[in-house]
Amino acid sequence: MDLFCPGQEISEIRASYAIMKKNPLYTVPVKAVKDMEYPLEDIRYVETAFDRFYDIGATDSGGVTRLGYTKEEDEMHSAFSGLGRELSLEAHSDAAGNTFISNGYNSEDYYLIGSHLDSVVDGGRYDGVAGILVGLLVMRWAKRDGVSVPIRVVAFRCEESSNFGISTLGSAMVTKGNTGMETAAFKGKDGKFLGEIFAERGYDLKPERISGVREYLEVHIEQGRVLEEYKQKIGIVTTIAGPRRFNLYIQGRAEHSGTTPMVMRNDALCAAAELVLEIEKIGMEESVRHSVATVSVVENRPNSLNVIPGEVKLQVDTRGIEIASLDEMELRIKQAGKSICGRRGAGFIKEKISETKPVAMDHKMQDKLARTAHKLGISHRGMMSGAGHDAMQMAEICDAAMLFIPCRDGESHNKKEFAHMESICDGAKVIYKYLQEERD
Repeated sequence: MDLFCPGQEISEIRASYAIMKKNPLYTVPVKAVKDMEYPLEDIRYVETAFDRFYDIGATDSGGVTRLGYTKEEDEMHSAFSGLGRELSLEAHSDAAGNTFISNGYNSEDYYLIGSHLDSVVDGGRYDGVAGILVGLLVMRWAKRDGVSVPIRVVAFRCEESSNFGISTLGSAMVTKGNTGMETAAFKGKDGKFLGEIFAERGYDLKPERISGVREYLEVHIEQGRVLEEYKQKIGIVTTIAGPRRFNLYIQGRAEHSGTTPMVMRNDALCAAAELVLEIEKIGMEESVRHSVATVSVVENRPNSLNVIPGEVKLQVDTRGIEIASLDEMELRIKQAGKSICGRRGAGFIKEKISETKPVAMDHKMQDKLARTAHKLGISHRGMMSGAGHDAMQMAEICDAAMLFIPCRDGESHNKKEFAHMESICDGAKVIYKYLQEERD
């Protein structure tokens, strides 16, 4: 078995660790070293750092659950701080619980590399973590080479919406100030309010805004198949799509399923079924403008075998990079709901539950990153992000850019999520070279 070969599953890596512990004289096969694009010590460092996070929040199904502002996320941040201190770097947390590693140079004017360490329920191990590993590797290289560029790496809290129903919470609090009673009233899956959690931990619902950031850079797994399909190593994000989310309520009549004639029914679920397909059609037609529409939640009442469905609630997630397209989808969904429910004798209500505008990444940074990747001989392409990221919040206070690295089969938010360690090194190499050129 080749020790620390790029692309190995972590179970194989752990087996290698066991071999090393039993036999300190175990050597890496020459072929394995020759096949590596990066020095063995870099691959070894990334794998070892990744393993420090591996068991935290592990579930029986093979995934991980590390919800924002829970003990599992705390453990992730503690491991991150420890890795920073092992590099003889400074570690500290802000009043919202975000954790920073700093190389100590010019703390008032620095480059910030960031991502997150929380996960969805039963999620994967690379979402967010890959970006943190990139930051640590860049800091390691800078320390090794004596590069005096001021750099910090940040692990933002609660990027996922899985616990409180709101995403990018840690970065939002320190950029645009999500404060006061509204923030305190967010309720987690365990029934605790965010205000209670902050009080227990000594955090501040009104933290100071982050300052001194010259530029923000984030690396993330793509969570899609584009890079893999086109056999390219880096995606340079142009725009992060803005989501609009809705609750759609359909009111029919809950009657006996055996005694009510078919021609006399007002079946809310049948109306909902038509509407679901129409929303899919709307999303398909707006896909030419890089928009999507998804019915992701269906709640049927009374949900009883012998009762005609009387009420249905649909939750709809629309996303796009053009405001006009988002407007068009919202209008058409409303019109379709009214038309379908009107024809079927059912009531219809549309409720918008959230809206975030699309966010463009800095054009100059995109160009510089593309030139850097080209110089390094790393294949790349410009692409949009359909998922939200902390870079959306950071773009409000400084120039911001994002890079994607491939993930196997495009799978994310589940236990099959996987990215090669070489891909993490690719992301780190582009960021490191970019920062070196900024210094020059």
